[in-house]
Amino acid sequence: MSRIGKNPVTIPSGVTVSVTGNVVTVKGKLGELSQELDSITVKVEGDQVIFERPSDVKDHKAKHGLYRSLVNNMVIGVSEGFTKELELVGVGYRASNQGQKLDLALGFSHNIVLNVAQEVKVETVSEKGKNPIIKLSSHDKQLVGQIAAKIRGFRPPEPYKGKGIKFIGEELRRKAGKSA
Repeated sequence: MSRIGKNPVTIPSGVTVSVTGNVVTVKGKLGELSQELDSITVKVEGDQVIFERPSDVKDHKAKHGLYRSLVNNMVIGVSEGFTKELELVGVGYRASNQGQKLDLALGFSHNIVLNVAQEVKVETVSEKGKNPIIKLSSHDKQLVGQIAAKIRGFRPPEPYKGKGIKFIGEELRRKAGKSA
């Protein structure tokens, strides 16, 4: 059995999980998420969600753990939410936002303006003497990660000086420069 798939998902108070057909819907104080399941049966028993697979075929084994992880992320998302923080490292790199529009100055000839999805809350922090920070928060883990990766992709950190956009807590692989 899948080590991840056989663990039940515990439902915290204030969160409701409903299964209709092959669609699991999770509602909580931060929002509502739904996921369509394929070939895995789901049962809600008390305050736990249990996942069972029909056979030991390789495809069923893989989806067993996958869907358990997706539903667990949905439950955590609607109860607590997810946040990603990005740091802009470099001279003259700036970030500002007006509502859902994120304006980035990353050393190019023009600023990059990114319209962020309504489900994601954007916040920029700029303190004197410190690198600007972009905070993304939402109930949807996949959407937050996708938007954070897109922002990081505009100027990924380079290995010599470390300039670029990096996740807070990310370890960069640094290289030595030219040797004399």
